Amino acid sequence: MARPRKQVSSDGAGGGSPASEPKELHHDAQMMLDEARMVLPGIQALFGFQLIAVFSDGFGRLANTEQLAHLGSIFLVTISIALIMTPAAYDRIVDDPTISRGFIRLASRVITSAMVPLMLGIAIDIYVVTSVVIDARLAAIGAAFFVALLFVALWFAFPWSRRTRPLR
Repeated sequence: MARPRKQVSSDGAGGGSPASEPKELHHDAQMMLDEARMVLPGIQALFGFQLIAVFSDGFGRLANTEQLAHLGSIFLVTISIALIMTPAAYDRIVDDPTISRGFIRLASRVITSAMVPLMLGIAIDIYVVTSVVIDARLAAIGAAFFVALLFVALWFAFPWSRRTRPLR
């Protein structure tokens, strides 16, 4: 059975709002949930590959440090999955018939915060892979650091720098 369409509220309590605001809030909420739905399959695929790696023959030949790093990466990606799924779970469980700015802020913050453990998990796995491929820990640390900086620059610094200045 389809859920009834949600009403929109700017204050979260069903109060009045400008005529264009309800459509805008509904659109923002739908876009937020769609963004999470688009990112989730990629994160789940990464998670699956991480789990498979543990059961491969080569994993046992890794140094204890790399095995523990990979385990830490799995936990970070798990946290990211949980955070990415939070807005949809919240929306379904709370089942509030209104969409509020508070929900939009919550969803935005949770999805943005999910990017941090994902970034760290990927960087740590880059460390593990690089250390296996070139057998040089310092280079592996450098590669992981580079990847983390790249994500920080593209996922956080660039959008924040453009927050008040739109692209032209």
